[in-house]
Amino acid sequence: MAGLILAIDQGTTNTKGLLVDSTGAPVFRTAAPVSLTTRYDGFVEQDPDALWQSVLEVMSAAHSHALCNGCSIEAVAISNQRETALAWDADTGRAAAAAVSWQCGRGTSICNRLSQQADIVRSATGLPLAPLVSASKWAWLIENDPAVQSLCTSGNLRLGTVDSWLVHKLTSHALHATDLTNASRTGLMDLSTLQWHPGLLDLFGIPANSMPALHCSSGDFDRCTGVNGFEGVPILAIIGDSHAALLGQGSFTPGVVKATYGTGSSLMALTAQLTADTPSLARTVAWSVAGETRFALEGNIAMTGAAIQWLGEFLSLTQPAADVAALAETVTDSNGVYFVPAMVGLGAPHWDAEARGAISGLSRSHTSAHLARAALQAVAFQVADVFFEMERSSGLRFRELRADGGATRNASLMQFQADILGRPVLRSVNEELSAIGAAWLAGIKLGWWKNLSALEAMKQETDRFDPSMDGFKHTRLYRGWQKAVESVRASKEVTA
Repeated sequence: MAGLILAIDQGTTNTKGLLVDSTGAPVFRTAAPVSLTTRYDGFVEQDPDALWQSVLEVMSAAHSHALCNGCSIEAVAISNQRETALAWDADTGRAAAAAVSWQCGRGTSICNRLSQQADIVRSATGLPLAPLVSASKWAWLIENDPAVQSLCTSGNLRLGTVDSWLVHKLTSHALHATDLTNASRTGLMDLSTLQWHPGLLDLFGIPANSMPALHCSSGDFDRCTGVNGFEGVPILAIIGDSHAALLGQGSFTPGVVKATYGTGSSLMALTAQLTADTPSLARTVAWSVAGETRFALEGNIAMTGAAIQWLGEFLSLTQPAADVAALAETVTDSNGVYFVPAMVGLGAPHWDAEARGAISGLSRSHTSAHLARAALQAVAFQVADVFFEMERSSGLRFRELRADGGATRNASLMQFQADILGRPVLRSVNEELSAIGAAWLAGIKLGWWKNLSALEAMKQETDRFDPSMDGFKHTRLYRGWQKAVESVRASKEVTA
């Protein structure tokens, strides 16, 4: 009976399931949608139970496929959306509040109050003191949600990111754990010790006994219990989705840089060691395997695919994202229109939570198609901002950008990205790199592969986009974008 690994990739808008065989190749794909709620006050959240049900749905489909094909599922691996913060009751196992999305800015007031400690947070954790980090979201829940407050007082509060919530459910509440990649995105883990930082837990008002145990990304996360078809199946890998996508590229040499294009985007560059502190980028754990931890530089962008979705909804299009992409194809450029999608602030390299979105350069001749094109170009401009900042901070010149994620299907976006960077873009043919990376880690734990080096032979097939824009046009377009960003930040300061 052939053995398979089920990789569960729990994302912002859907949960994917990928069955991977012992050659490292996917043999079955399934997915279930999940919803995202934006409240009247602008808070962004998700239903923890709906996230769990979506996971059960893909597990059921994967089990049926394996059963029908005479295969056995030997391990579960998890990759997940990061920074999203959950809270639950240790006794009942029930969620105490809605999951606070990584996109949500409700932690802004916490960050403003602690602003004098920003250097301490960044120096220890590698992250800016920003609403993105899970710590600010947990602190807000503890201070503002009565159910969470009650659990905190009784000592029954459990806090975790999505991976911890899923392990909690998969093991019938037996294990409260996370891996080092997800922990490194909370703003609470000391990168020098790879442990929760006692001083930062106190700073955010988070009880140490509410936090999950820390594990390597490829490790033992107990066994599934009470899930049909998965009784006793071990959970052997957990890794944040962006880290998994970097690993799934199949190249483990420092200086490799990738961008994952999703609801938001993450650029990550593998480094030879933990780099010196930098205010414009995050330092993070890349992954941890067999006791060896690798580090990376990262830049996070809140709204890339989400900006295209927002515009489609704003224009009342039937299929918001797809229709915006089609509309953008009807014109050759944005004709001077710039769209800065800072609706939830600006991430790397600006880290300006107070900035807000804007459209500039409009004239009477412009149409919705030009605005659609500007939204598409805004994705590439934001990625370029982080890419160039990574070069400045690392002292390296990157030869190329590796790209993955759903939005990379848009060839016009990939070509414009190459033009703005002035470097080739290598688009992965496999859109499920996060799931692949997680499955590979579980395979190492199973003994299918000896180590990461054994995976380099399984590098992903790519499509190549070479820059073709002349230098003058490139400079003019990018300077226009930089001015648009500056105006957004300047107008924020005037109206504050």
